[in-house]
Amino acid sequence: MLAAGQRHTPQADHALEELCRTYWFPLYAYVRRRGHNKQDAEDLVQAFFARFLEKNHLAGLDSERGRFRAFLLASLKHFLANEWDKARAQKRGGGAAHLSLDWQTADTKFQVAATNEPSPEQAFDREWALALLAKVIERLQKECAADGKAKLFAQLKIFLMAGNRETAQSEIAQTLGLEAGAVRVAIHRLRKRYRALLRDEIAQTLTDESQVAAEMQALFGAFGN
Repeated sequence: MLAAGQRHTPQADHALEELCRTYWFPLYAYVRRRGHNKQDAEDLVQAFFARFLEKNHLAGLDSERGRFRAFLLASLKHFLANEWDKARAQKRGGGAAHLSLDWQTADTKFQVAATNEPSPEQAFDREWALALLAKVIERLQKECAADGKAKLFAQLKIFLMAGNRETAQSEIAQTLGLEAGAVRVAIHRLRKRYRALLRDEIAQTLTDESQVAAEMQALFGAFGN
């Protein structure tokens, strides 16, 4: 997707816009941790994305700096250093193309997360990881629903992040009317598909698929900060 994003086509533009819409909140958290208030953070992130999409900044993303996560944050830092005063003075809706972002819940999410984040960079990494995992869960849920397994997913999704808890598995087996062994197999398959979707989602933010393992390690490491 990122390689395609370097070609200015409607499909690539849409894909890039969707990527930005998915991962805008980590940038908002970063700006807030930098000391900007709610109103200024909203204006700055919106103005940054308008400029980012307009100028097709992905053209500067090469294989040596192929992590979209790092590239996006570096681009924001550059924007804040050089143009934050202009963005702050510009009224929202002043003619620029804006993304439809969920500002209403942004500050609530930030206030909840901020107590555990010692630096703007760590806040960004953690929120990026959470956004990515949420997107993977959503993809997996849709797949299960399409296969007629929505109820099974609803019962087993707790095992995607949790350890093997035999008591919980037994209770779920009774709820679903399945044998305990069948539930264990279903959990194994769900986790396997989850890992595959996670790798795919991460790969979409990289120009070099050989970086997937390192990026996965970095993102899960963000929860330890």
